[in-house]
Amino acid sequence: MNTNKQHSAAGFAVRPVVAAVALAMASLAHAQQAAPAAKDEVQLEKVVVTANKRAQNLQDVPMAITVLNDAVLQRNNVKDFDDLPALSPALSVSYSTQPGNFSINMRGIGTYSLGIGVESDVSVIIDDVPYAMQANAFKDLADVHRIEVLKGPQSTLFGKSSIAGAVNISTKPIDSIWKTKTSTLLTSDGEWRAGASVSGALSDTVRMRLAGGKTSFGGMVKNLYDGGKLNGSRDTNLSGKLEWTPDDNWTVVFSPRASKFTKACCVQPLNSMSNMAGAVYNLNNGTTYAAGNYMPASQVLKGIVPGPDNVSVRNDYPAGGKARDVGAGLKVSYAFGDDSVLARHTLTSVTSWSHYEMNDYQDGDGTDSDVLGKALIGNKPIGVSGGLYQFGKFDVKAKTQELRLTSPDKSAVRYVAGLWYGKNELERELTRAPVTTYVTDYGATAYNTNYAIFGQGSFDLTPKTSVVAGLRYNKEDTGYTFSRYNPPPATSRVLTEYFRGDDTERKTTGKLGLEHRLDQSAMAYATYTTGHKGKAYDLTSTFNAAIAKTQPVPGEDAKSIEAGVKLSLLNNRMSLDLAVFRTNFTGFQQSAGFTDADGIFRTTLHSIGGLRTSGFESDLNWRVSRELLLNGAFAYTKAIVTEFENGPCHSVLNAAGTGTVPGGNCAANPKYNNTNVANLAGATLPNAPKFKLNLGGQYDILTDRSYNGFITTAFRWQSRTQFNLNQDPMTEQGGYGIVNLGAGIKDKKDGFKLSFMVNNLFNKSYATSLANSWVNGTWSAKAPNAVVPVNTTNWTPARDYQRYFSVRADMQF
Repeated sequence: MNTNKQHSAAGFAVRPVVAAVALAMASLAHAQQAAPAAKDEVQLEKVVVTANKRAQNLQDVPMAITVLNDAVLQRNNVKDFDDLPALSPALSVSYSTQPGNFSINMRGIGTYSLGIGVESDVSVIIDDVPYAMQANAFKDLADVHRIEVLKGPQSTLFGKSSIAGAVNISTKPIDSIWKTKTSTLLTSDGEWRAGASVSGALSDTVRMRLAGGKTSFGGMVKNLYDGGKLNGSRDTNLSGKLEWTPDDNWTVVFSPRASKFTKACCVQPLNSMSNMAGAVYNLNNGTTYAAGNYMPASQVLKGIVPGPDNVSVRNDYPAGGKARDVGAGLKVSYAFGDDSVLARHTLTSVTSWSHYEMNDYQDGDGTDSDVLGKALIGNKPIGVSGGLYQFGKFDVKAKTQELRLTSPDKSAVRYVAGLWYGKNELERELTRAPVTTYVTDYGATAYNTNYAIFGQGSFDLTPKTSVVAGLRYNKEDTGYTFSRYNPPPATSRVLTEYFRGDDTERKTTGKLGLEHRLDQSAMAYATYTTGHKGKAYDLTSTFNAAIAKTQPVPGEDAKSIEAGVKLSLLNNRMSLDLAVFRTNFTGFQQSAGFTDADGIFRTTLHSIGGLRTSGFESDLNWRVSRELLLNGAFAYTKAIVTEFENGPCHSVLNAAGTGTVPGGNCAANPKYNNTNVANLAGATLPNAPKFKLNLGGQYDILTDRSYNGFITTAFRWQSRTQFNLNQDPMTEQGGYGIVNLGAGIKDKKDGFKLSFMVNNLFNKSYATSLANSWVNGTWSAKAPNAVVPVNTTNWTPARDYQRYFSVRADMQF
């Protein structure tokens, strides 16, 4: 794995070349006079999206959207949300110790938070219903038909948690005739999947669909403590649809679902360690070891050799989270008006209820040694043995109600208008034990109740030019409670502190734009959009009376400009979408870690003064011939901090290597009474590479037999990535590219499909996150206490950090 810093000179050279090539493709291809298509000439299929809460041709929607259809998802063996950033350059996922702390980022923007009092910046919506907590998205994408990646603020139509974008997911429709489908997958590194669905008509007015699946993957990390594996997952899911259409006007769809899923993550093995020969384990934070009783690295890390390819750990406590999710949606539509289907209004009601629970765990010391048995507080033994551990629970209940009116498609004025109500109730319990300042025991609750009226539409000024306008008025009631208890090893739980608070906020967001159809094959647009995300509460273990006085943390606001063109080229054999954008955020909510004056590392929620993301994006689909289909996407994204003078910093070793000094970017800031902060203006945001590219395709080998063959390929590349907001050079990963290659056979009547794939063909190792520790780590080169720091770095190996093979079988009957 290459973690060396890559210089940006090459990036400046590549940037104009890429932009020039893309624009040249657009202008040259569009300059061709489109000849009438021959009757037997193949063309791209029409892509229908619901990004504007109405069914529209993708090429008619004035917005940057990446669409991942069923064929693309199958071709790339997409299992869960973690697989999507490989297919959409605008997306990335930032990982933490368990799914409750994950972050979905769009165009480099995403909230990293450790508490339930902060909403996400990117909403995940399934069949018109948003998830109340982003953690619920990190499970199998069961029975999914299409995924729309909506880039930029979506607050006008989708409301809260959409300030940076939205991922709009549609599940598979019900078949008109009875079909049963099965799918299985096996990999050379121990993953397996199995799924089945049955769908069809029960009567002339009733249809149904039932789908279920089960998956299992042990993981890439080896746990030497028990011989098991970590950083894997297990999922079991069941979903259904029951549709009733009593006449041409009414449609009623009931969609229940249930799932259980485990993320045994996100363990970070050591990949480097300085002074290893003399390194000894040290708890720090007020706990020391008696002289001669400390533990050397050879004991604590027995069998582990820190290095770029190390995937071994010694954990004696579970990792990750076990969750379950149950819920249901009810969608009722009534079409009325003119007898012509294209001239009818539709009144739609969408009702949902869900309950998500997750129990999470973490090995606090990351070892299986008795790190407490020889430790002292002052000069006295602690009196306990074993190690540090953490466990907790998330409990999220949500209900929503939407009522919207959609106008006919064939009209000079096309609109959607509606009312929205949503209520989320979240609970969090967390216990860390058994000693030192690591200990905490608290319970927190948060709620948000949202009321909104919204509308968006387009008005034709001329047959070729339209004005796009939208507005949303939002009222949100929020509140919290925080209860702290006497921590373990106390045998009885006694309340020691209690805080509560609430707030109400009203906000208006909107959209204004212009779209112009150059001709039947080209559309250009420009839009100005505002976004907002509600106030937040810093409900973590550091919560105290001083923090309570500062709650809630102000909300976020965004102002975005986007312009683009959508081209249908080569007699509709190619679609090319190009967009440029610039979005400014103020009051951005972000958890960031600091080392305070007492030497303790604490994480606190901040309202960052300003962020900016800007760049260029393109999406391409090209039916080269009847046999060959290509698709690709590219993004240049510059996501930076514009104002954050009280930001986290990183230290460096002094010249003698005997301690740390505020070198790096650390400096004193009397305004905030802290000597360990940095002014991060101009700093890049975490996990926001400037360049991302993905290309894919399928070549069908046509035969005169009952089946055809096919070859698939996928390539993705991204530039260097900084994983830490404090800009630590040790948490920066160089650019890398990954190649997948596949082949198979498919029955011409869709009876079966057999696919083989080699993933990460060239065996390129890379991480999904990096961590570095100079101070307050658990290692030093002398004992007792930290006298000479030992630098350690840790990495989270990606699912495909090494080459593996897979075979998949799909059947339909």
